[in-house]
Amino acid sequence: MTAMPPYAAMLGLNRLGNLICMPFGPHLIGTPGRLHGGAVAGLMEIAANMTARDAIGDLEAALKPVNVTVDYLREGVLEDTHAEAFIMRLGRRVVNVRVEAWQADRGRLIAAARLNLLIVKPAPATRLTS
Repeated sequence: MTAMPPYAAMLGLNRLGNLICMPFGPHLIGTPGRLHGGAVAGLMEIAANMTARDAIGDLEAALKPVNVTVDYLREGVLEDTHAEAFIMRLGRRVVNVRVEAWQADRGRLIAAARLNLLIVKPAPATRLTS
């Protein structure tokens, strides 16, 4: 299982298998009484990247976002938020990922996202011959 990136620590994310949890904290407040949309997007991007990295299995490969679309479906309230990512297609160069985010009720999503991530594998080492 892939380790979480440093930004995940700032958000306070925890991972339980494919499920990522963002415990509520005052640093996540946007508009008073509401969860900041950027925190939700960050949670979803990290969930997508970690799921894609696990699927690729190559720790040397870098993932670069080609595009990210987040649909905010309802306001996030001041409570824990959860996300799960699903691989829609894993190609040799691009991985397509769908992410769902919810709070108390998984049936009532607060956001959904689609990401296309470019898989950049390191160039093979070349041997110098004399």
